Amino acid sequence: MPRVVIAALAALLLLPHAEAAAQAYPSKPIRFVIPFGAGSATDALARIVGQELETTLGQPIIVVQKPGADGALAAGEVKRAAPDGYTLLFGTNSPLAVAPNMQKEPPYNVLTDFTPISFLGENSFFIVVHPSVPANSLAELLAVAKAAPKPLNYAAGNTYAFVSMAMLATRNKIELEAIRYKSEPDAIADLLSGRVQVMNSTATSVAVHVKAGKLKALATMLDVRSPLMPDVPTIIEAGQSKFPIVPWFALVGPADLPAEVVATMNKAMASALAKPSVREQVERHGFIPKTSTPAALAAYMKEQLAVWKAALKDSGIEPQ
Repeated sequence: MPRVVIAALAALLLLPHAEAAAQAYPSKPIRFVIPFGAGSATDALARIVGQELETTLGQPIIVVQKPGADGALAAGEVKRAAPDGYTLLFGTNSPLAVAPNMQKEPPYNVLTDFTPISFLGENSFFIVVHPSVPANSLAELLAVAKAAPKPLNYAAGNTYAFVSMAMLATRNKIELEAIRYKSEPDAIADLLSGRVQVMNSTATSVAVHVKAGKLKALATMLDVRSPLMPDVPTIIEAGQSKFPIVPWFALVGPADLPAEVVATMNKAMASALAKPSVREQVERHGFIPKTSTPAALAAYMKEQLAVWKAALKDSGIEPQ
């Protein structure tokens, strides 16, 4: 057989392997769809982590904001995406545990419509008030609320803020009126102007305003004091029992995501959040990074669906 023919046949046999190698994941930009808007804690964290992943994976990470419907809009977009690893949900408890429990007809099944990749960590929240509110502690705020002729308004830029404050009101037999927003940056504007009086918010949105004296921080929802505002007591130090709900983050993809894609992204995410420079950046936002195996995340999401269902019921929030 002529050498030219042999060479041609060899090239044909090697072609599929060459194409497979050329298309090894990832071979193009990856989209992180987030459930909140620009300037939110989720947006900041996705960008910090994404920048490190670009170096690790060699591809751009594009952060896409999709606020609305308690995170269900973002989750729905990822659910409908091709299971190729190029559209992922950089999500929170909002779309992955709360939204399905707040709707009589959930738009998706968290446990079957998504592929768990990694738990990402928990975030710090602070109960803050506008300076016009005559309260310098959580106990004083509760007293003001009890004496007020009409309910105080609280801004809620995410489901954790909404449910935790409803739970606080129920536990202490006070009335608070929720004013809901698609994202925290919108809520903060109304809090700073005094249109609403109270907010339970991430450090990303309120820390700078507390330090500038534009807001007063009364308590953190953490079990320990935050290094970002060490003078602010924990919710337990402020006289409340521990809350059963926590604000958390996780990375998931559409259902049927290939195992090699999951493994690649899980390893890259663990490496990114373990890097000291990345940890330092996310901790400035009050974020407490912690990764997991895909299986551990799957079990956690199942558990959290039940936890949030109970929390909603205890807070008197009915599915719509």
